[in-house]
Amino acid sequence: MSVHQFKVTTIRGEEKSLADYDNQVLLIVNTATKCGFAPQFKGLQELHDGYQAQGFSVLGFPCNQFKEQEPGSDAQVEQACQLNFGVNFPLFSKIDVNGPDAHPLYKYLKQQASGLFGSGIKWNFTKFLVDGEGRVIKRFSPTTPPRKIEAHIRKLLAKNAVHAK
Repeated sequence: MSVHQFKVTTIRGEEKSLADYDNQVLLIVNTATKCGFAPQFKGLQELHDGYQAQGFSVLGFPCNQFKEQEPGSDAQVEQACQLNFGVNFPLFSKIDVNGPDAHPLYKYLKQQASGLFGSGIKWNFTKFLVDGEGRVIKRFSPTTPPRKIEAHIRKLLAKNAVHAK
C-alpha cells in the first residue's frame, strides 16, 4: 500500500489520483484558514516553491473538525488561501481527518504514522512527509514550523535523485 493508491477531490471538484505524484516527495497537511497556525501557510508555500522543481509538493487538505476553523465552502477556502496567504500549492476539497467520516487517505496516514496521543489527528496543520514511492516517512505536529521539516525534505529528495538515475 502507498498514498499513491488513493483518489482525492481537488478544491475545484475534480477527482485526482495521488498516483499522479509518483516519484515526488510530498508533505500532506490538514489546513484551516482561521486557525492560529494559519501563518504556517507562508512557510508551506516557501517549501513548495523552493523544492517543487526537484520533485516536491505540499498538498493541503482543509478541515473544519477543530473548533470549526474552516467553515467556508471550498471556493471560499481557496480564495482565502490565495488572497490571505499567497498559496498556490495544490489544495483539495474539505475533508474529515478523524472519526467515522475520515477520508480514507487520512485513515491510512494515521495508521502508518501515529502521533503522540495515538492515531488521531490532534489539530490543524498536522503534517505527514511521504517519500517518492508513497510511503509515509514521518509525522510532524501542528506546532512544528515548516522550516524545521526542510532537512527531512532535502534528504528524501536526494534519495529520489539517486533512484531516478
